[in-house]
Amino acid sequence: MSVIPIGSRAPKVRRVALLSIHTSPLDQPGTGDAGGMNVYVDQTARRLARAGVEVEIFTRSTGSHLPPVVEVEPGVIVRHVTAGPYEGMRKEDLPGQLCAVTSGVLRTEASRPAGWYDVVHSHYWLSGQVGWLVSERWGVPLVHSMHTMAKVKNLELAENDSPEPMTRVIGEQQVVDNSARLIASTNDEARQLIDLYGAPAEHVDVVHPGVDLDLFTPGDQLVSRRKLGIPERAHLLLFVGRIQPLKAPDVLVRAVAHLIEQDPTRRKSITVAILGGPSGSGLERPEALVDLARQLGVADVIRFEPPSSRDVIADWFRAADLTIVPSHSESFGLVALESQACGTPVVAAAVGGLHTAVADGMSGILIHGHDPVVYAHRIAALLDSPRELSALARGARAHAESFSWSATTAGLMTSYANAIKEQRGLRTAIAE
Repeated sequence: MSVIPIGSRAPKVRRVALLSIHTSPLDQPGTGDAGGMNVYVDQTARRLARAGVEVEIFTRSTGSHLPPVVEVEPGVIVRHVTAGPYEGMRKEDLPGQLCAVTSGVLRTEASRPAGWYDVVHSHYWLSGQVGWLVSERWGVPLVHSMHTMAKVKNLELAENDSPEPMTRVIGEQQVVDNSARLIASTNDEARQLIDLYGAPAEHVDVVHPGVDLDLFTPGDQLVSRRKLGIPERAHLLLFVGRIQPLKAPDVLVRAVAHLIEQDPTRRKSITVAILGGPSGSGLERPEALVDLARQLGVADVIRFEPPSSRDVIADWFRAADLTIVPSHSESFGLVALESQACGTPVVAAAVGGLHTAVADGMSGILIHGHDPVVYAHRIAALLDSPRELSALARGARAHAESFSWSATTAGLMTSYANAIKEQRGLRTAIAE
């Protein structure tokens, strides 16, 4: 359940086919299906290229205006594969287009010399289905990152949310069974792969996601607040992410309503900012969160903001007193890590990868369950204790500094090399 040292005779990784079929790293995180996985794919691809690896990212084209190929930076290109209608397709409808996607990926490789790619790295189960087929066709190992798992999500389902379908459960199992290596973001995710999907422990590598420590940095809170139009003396609570039941932004709205109900004077001091757009099952009722704020009488203290650029998000983190991450399920929790890198503590649900992303009591607070009253009490206690809040702020940056995209990339490189080495060893054994 860890990356095995490969020694000085490690095979060289020259080219990687990276599959991110249902969402492109070029998409704006925070809306649609774009989120932490998009950031992960973008950041690791860039750093792989800077380490001398050529990376081709394959994703489904979602617009006729998109060029077939986009160079992200030297060594990284995104290929838009035409499969199905450009617009209006939900992630849930994509299994019917995987044959077309696979054909597009294979067509690209067919124009290249044999053995062009050294490894296929697929992200999310839909990509894994394509990766399974093309890796066999090319005779190269498949490395897969789940990011989220149907069995885990169904065990931690939000109230009134829809369970993941059996099609996905079966598809994920097939990908697990046919991957040379599985990348887990945390030890918890590794155990879930082993316990729920029967993954061989020796094929699971734990590689923590990173954070851009140069972009997400502490800064002057007042300067950021002036940029964003936030009152200088306000207590700013921040939520960043897709608006859907899984991410539980309603817990924050309900918690704020309870705070104000218990102490009406807080209405003048609290500002809540919710950055993101509807996604997943949240698309069925895109105005549900706004309606909830009105019903609870707190619409006047909540600012609903659209998804923003990474630079702007960094300013929001610096401006905030606390970032709230009340998700029902998180494979890691990149938002929590980015907030802490900016010196802003996190109040988060004690689920999944958030156990790793947040150092409970040092860089933030983890809460078991999703009771808004509990969240309200913990938030109030922190806002009313500047000394404790300052201590958590100091611990937040220190904790974030133990994660970096460079370390993530090094872990991936080791996993790729191990997969290649193991496959070559298997071929040799078969030949003998």
